Amino acid sequence: MGKQERESRKRTKRNHLRKIILETVKTAGVISLALVAPNVVGAMTKLGMLPSPRQNDVVNRSSRRLVKSGLMEWKDSKLRLTAKGERTLRALALREFSSTKPIRWDKKWRVLIFDIPERRKGLRLKLRSTLRTIGFIRLQDSVWVYPYDCEDLIALLKADFHIGDDVLYMIVDSIERDTELRRHFEVG
Repeated sequence: MGKQERESRKRTKRNHLRKIILETVKTAGVISLALVAPNVVGAMTKLGMLPSPRQNDVVNRSSRRLVKSGLMEWKDSKLRLTAKGERTLRALALREFSSTKPIRWDKKWRVLIFDIPERRKGLRLKLRSTLRTIGFIRLQDSVWVYPYDCEDLIALLKADFHIGDDVLYMIVDSIERDTELRRHFEVG
């Protein structure tokens, strides 16, 4: 195995560890590191990431690194996720979501339509950018298409961006002239 491969695997493991720690802290809300470590270590063991007895050491080092980078903070001897940490966790989840595709396409399009007022233009641009990151394709300015189930992710985006009433999620059997879409997504 070459040097680049080793470094790539190291980065991947580090990102998995970061995500596990951030998710554990977020799920628990506020939690002390003593409580975080067993959960993180258990999850890491299941993933086969830590075969050695230095697990607590690795978790503590990673937690310190996350605090130093501003993703977590200590408050009242408790470890908490910062706003930057929440954004990073969402970005990691988006990246993970966009890389997972089902084996077979169910021949249904997921269409997202939104009508966000001009006074919230920044939010509209942020939503468009997020949809591009996920892998959606723009049909029109406020009409976006994706071939796979993403209802849970859209519900998360609606809650996160506070745009529940401004966004409609539809599952559509056919779209007129969808040849380009099928070619782009490499679906039947």
